[in-house]
Amino acid sequence: MKDNPPLMNIEQDNMNHPNPFRPGAGHSPPYLSGRTSEVQEFTRLLAQDIILENMVVTGLRGLGKTVLLESLKPLAIETDWFWAGTDLSEASSLTEHNLAIRIITDLSIVTSNIIIQREQIQEIGFLGKLNEKKQSLDYEVLMTVYETTPGLTADKLKATLEFAAKYVAFVRKRGVVFAYDEAQNLADQSGSGEYPLSLLLDVFQSLQRKEIPFMLVLSGLPTLYPKLVESRTYAERMFRVLPLDRLDKPDTELAIKKPLEQIEKQGLFTTKDIDTITSNSGGYPYFVQFICREAYDVFEQHPNAEINFMDQIVLKLDNDFFMARWSKLSDRQQDILTVFASLGEGEFECAVADLVKKSEIILDKGFSAPQINQLLSLLSEQGLVYKTRHGKYSFAIPLFGGFINRRH
Repeated sequence: MKDNPPLMNIEQDNMNHPNPFRPGAGHSPPYLSGRTSEVQEFTRLLAQDIILENMVVTGLRGLGKTVLLESLKPLAIETDWFWAGTDLSEASSLTEHNLAIRIITDLSIVTSNIIIQREQIQEIGFLGKLNEKKQSLDYEVLMTVYETTPGLTADKLKATLEFAAKYVAFVRKRGVVFAYDEAQNLADQSGSGEYPLSLLLDVFQSLQRKEIPFMLVLSGLPTLYPKLVESRTYAERMFRVLPLDRLDKPDTELAIKKPLEQIEKQGLFTTKDIDTITSNSGGYPYFVQFICREAYDVFEQHPNAEINFMDQIVLKLDNDFFMARWSKLSDRQQDILTVFASLGEGEFECAVADLVKKSEIILDKGFSAPQINQLLSLLSEQGLVYKTRHGKYSFAIPLFGGFINRRH
């Protein structure tokens, strides 16, 4: 975050409008900026007659992965695909069986209106009339197929999805997109003999080899794709990877201006205000929405005042967003993150050796390499840092380093 915020000096019209900006977990913004290429790529994948490529969307928190998935859903539906899926909580991805039930549950929601059997039943009595009984492709039917199929969990799930595929084709749907957010929670557990990630890849690869149009769309933190490849090397050929990046300056400015234009409030933020919001947000869609929402409220309530608005917004961002994560950490976890943040600004990679050296300088009691590795592993499990492909570490939460540095 930068110092010396601009002064606000605005005129308010007589119309009151609801605040158009929407920070929140997966809340769709009033204008989706900077994601045209990702939408075009998904549109290309939807045109596949035989599924040769699935999609993986990766990126840090706050980059709009969930929002992007939500924007892709109507595109799939409009082109005659079913869309099934949700976010993968740790509970649902812990075991193979739980994951299978999750997939069947999500599929049943979109197939429950498909009629697979009609039966004429006559009422009792000489003049009893005929009534039609309909059986839909609902959860109970799918689970019956699953439970009565012999074999391993993968065999049961394949049979169930193949059974459903016949009726999906019968109603002239192109296929089913299975979209799962927070997919980095999928993990094989050799210790417990549970391999849900391998199950997912094996089942969908098998279906797609049989030319069944069931497509996977997975979204998650940057650790997701390496986990897929580690589980099954053929995942490199199975997925089209779309790494989300920060919005560039023009796209950030559009994300600020367009919602105001939609409610005819385009004069609310001055050019200098927009530059300040762009700079302080770092181009992260969540922070664009957060800062704009707070600034909008201030501007509306103090239409003719000159106010340094960024200082208070940064303080609110620290308290509302970052502090909840920081306060849950142990003293030594906070210490290593303080060392981490002191090594750079923005997005950067950090080696364990660099952390060892820096800790000896700024801490009364430095860290050894084994201690740092252990701490970073725990922090990675908490979603605060992640290991990059170069074997170094980066913050998993945008602008977290700036928050830590402001505390010291």
